[in-house]
Amino acid sequence: MAKKQKKARKPTQVWKVYESKGGSLSRKTSSCPKCGPGVFLAKHANRISCGKCGYTEMSAKK
Repeated sequence: MAKKQKKARKPTQVWKVYESKGGSLSRKTSSCPKCGPGVFLAKHANRISCGKCGYTEMSAKK
């Protein structure tokens, strides 16, 4: 059997994750409460979730 080709991964777009205020950096997104401060939560249309442990918070309906 032939092996599948792997898709090329895009590097993380760091300028979208951090914000510079007066010479200091701050995070735009929140971190995972289970994994700790090094893991960001991904924002989706109706939830935020952790890609490492699977932690999910559902957003309230408008």
